[in-house]
Amino acid sequence: MLISVPRLSFAEGTAAQRKACKPDVIRLCNGPPPEYADTRACLEANMAKLSPKCRAVFEGKLK
Repeated sequence: MLISVPRLSFAEGTAAQRKACKPDVIRLCNGPPPEYADTRACLEANMAKLSPKCRAVFEGKLK
């Protein structure tokens, strides 16, 4: 199944989006969120492991 993913980095996005994904970034991407698009790539690569809140960001449900 393909999911349309909006561009997301921690330099972009709303405060709510960053808050929703920060625990997943720390858990899955080895540390605090950097300020570049590699964060997005890491989260995309781990889509099946994302928390429901972070997955909602990628599904466009959390603005």
